[in-house]
Amino acid sequence: MRTWVKTILFLIGTAILTHFIPFSAFFRNVDTLIHESGHALMTLVLSGDVQYIHLFADHSGVTLSTVRGAWRFIPISLAGYIISALFTVLLFYLYKINRQKLGLVILTILTLLVLVLFVRNEFGVIWCAGFIILNVAAYMISWTWLRNLYFALIAFISLVESVVGPVYLLTQSIMQPARAGDATNLSEATMLPAFVWSLLFTIIALWCASRSIRFFLQQPTNQSQNSTKS
Repeated sequence: MRTWVKTILFLIGTAILTHFIPFSAFFRNVDTLIHESGHALMTLVLSGDVQYIHLFADHSGVTLSTVRGAWRFIPISLAGYIISALFTVLLFYLYKINRQKLGLVILTILTLLVLVLFVRNEFGVIWCAGFIILNVAAYMISWTWLRNLYFALIAFISLVESVVGPVYLLTQSIMQPARAGDATNLSEATMLPAFVWSLLFTIIALWCASRSIRFFLQQPTNQSQNSTKS
């Protein structure tokens, strides 16, 4: 119980701090990108077609997919929040082992692929292009501390957003269950209440957040070896 309390307090503190960082709103769409990419990836795994991905300035997103068999919408709807939460763990693990440059490569390649293959609205295209440019600049910069700070900013904002999304969904599933996004889609496909699915997303997000925070608080490994390569 103490671990969960520490996790929640850490998340609240992080949310407050990142809110006051200039241009932090721009990076909140990283979690949206990963979320929508999760839907797209699962669609492809299930031999479906991704029609498009739209990213919006209010940090929301839409993925339109077509698949044969109604049951396939269950894993597709599950994938968004779960993959975004797991991706946050990956970011903090890379931070722990001092592989921030590898993290930037992964983020840049993923964004480029999604931009070329799926993103079709104006804001989404502009945002993806801008994020790629920033990542390349951060990768090439000679100041290691600044690159690591940039990567940490992305990781922490993604951490907050990966939890805020499911928590907001949980409140929506209580107040307006017909407008609870992925939880509503899962409810219609399985007959389980949207509240159950949003609660599942929230539990997974909090568990991943706990793992991410643990990675951050641990002493970085291989620091001396990797710092000479930066």
